[in-house]
Amino acid sequence: MNITLGMPYAICERGKRPNNEDAIFPSSSQTIERSQRLFVVCDGVGGAEKGEIASSLACESFQIFFSTFMEEDATDDLIRKAVRYTEVRFDEYISTHPEAEGMATTLTMLYFGNKGVTAAHIGDSRIYQFRDGKPIFRTEDHSLVNFWVKTGKINQEEALHHPQKNIITRAITGSANPTEADIAFLTDIQPNDCFLMCTDGVTDCLSDKVLSSLFTRPYMSEKIKDTLVETCYEKAHDNYSFYLLPVLKVQNSSSYN
Repeated sequence: MNITLGMPYAICERGKRPNNEDAIFPSSSQTIERSQRLFVVCDGVGGAEKGEIASSLACESFQIFFSTFMEEDATDDLIRKAVRYTEVRFDEYISTHPEAEGMATTLTMLYFGNKGVTAAHIGDSRIYQFRDGKPIFRTEDHSLVNFWVKTGKINQEEALHHPQKNIITRAITGSANPTEADIAFLTDIQPNDCFLMCTDGVTDCLSDKVLSSLFTRPYMSEKIKDTLVETCYEKAHDNYSFYLLPVLKVQNSSSYN
């Protein structure tokens, strides 16, 4: 499966916060080649510099790991090893910077391989795959309120406005508290699909219903990007970051059928 992406759009903004604890790879200042296959979006936790370091270190670690060990496709085992590698790098940093103890980050990752797309996430940053204005794939938040929704303690509407909605139940922190990514391998990919990776600064501003309404015309991805930026600029109380990845062409290989 040869997936050709259109122009990727990336934003990583501080918003109304004094510092930016989000990080993305490739960074929004980088020139993104059409051959780029790995994309990462992270939201740091820990306050002040801790969150900034955690998110940027996670992005850097995944980039290094994939550039060193990458095969044709990102397998579950490879993702787990990348998470372990990132946790070890957290340990190494904290050992020489003890003030960073307690830093953590969410993670979303997409890898466009030869047989499909690998999606992995930890925490409440999300990945969507939109088709014709509908989310045909969406990650499930590792958050306290989502757990309560699943167990029937609160409903979806209550979760949207709950004072504890930003408490996450999984994060990358270091090898003393190893975590696991939820991993999905997506093979139903079509031209004009659009992937969105984003931190909760975006999803706090735009519901799934509103997001879906933006993706009824995926070929207008620049307009979608502008709408996301304008809405987050007006409404976000947190940092907000996203990657918008439109699928231009998909060529299936009979050797994988």
